[in-house]
Amino acid sequence: MIYFTHSSTTDLQWREEPFSLCTGVCIAIPSTDQEAGLRLAQLLESRSGLATANIAVVVVLDDAACGFIRIANRLFALSKSEYFVYCAQDAFPGRYWLKLALDSMKSRNAGLLGFNDGKWMGLLASFGMVRREWALKNYVAGETFQPHLFYPEYVSHYADTELTLIAMQQEAYVYNPNAVLVEVDWGKDAKGNNTQDKALFAKRKQGGFDGVVTSEKLLNQFS
Repeated sequence: MIYFTHSSTTDLQWREEPFSLCTGVCIAIPSTDQEAGLRLAQLLESRSGLATANIAVVVVLDDAACGFIRIANRLFALSKSEYFVYCAQDAFPGRYWLKLALDSMKSRNAGLLGFNDGKWMGLLASFGMVRREWALKNYVAGETFQPHLFYPEYVSHYADTELTLIAMQQEAYVYNPNAVLVEVDWGKDAKGNNTQDKALFAKRKQGGFDGVVTSEKLLNQFS
């Protein structure tokens, strides 16, 4: 099923939405363009390779300028699905993208899967899927007492990098090159990263992301 909402919608209202009750796969699409977000949602559903009854594709129009990380964290906290997918509105799915990803996760009992985004070749889950049971153990709930998918102080970048390194350290990461969710951004290579997020990542890396990542190889994988 496909759902549309706004980032200005309250947590209480989101809890009353049917997508919060989905127990299978919840797919989060933080969006700045309603048409693009809904077009992607339809394609994600139709090319998933799975019955749609237990899939919730949630497009969140960011009318309150919350940012990708905050929206993904809120959806994760207010949903109940066994698996949770995060991607942006500029994604494009390959055929059977979700079925192939789920098969890989289940066969390895993985915590995080990185999709083939056409860029990182498995080194980074820029678009990814987590198993909720695993993800709930990574970050302690903050003042809101809600669980976080990503470290909540990031705004738009590097949160996926940190999450990937944690999964790799725990040998809980899996990559299936056939599970395609490619990023289609014509100006991507000319864009920079959020400088505050980059500084935060460098600071947290010095402490091994709260002591979780100890491998020097992993810590030196990204800068």
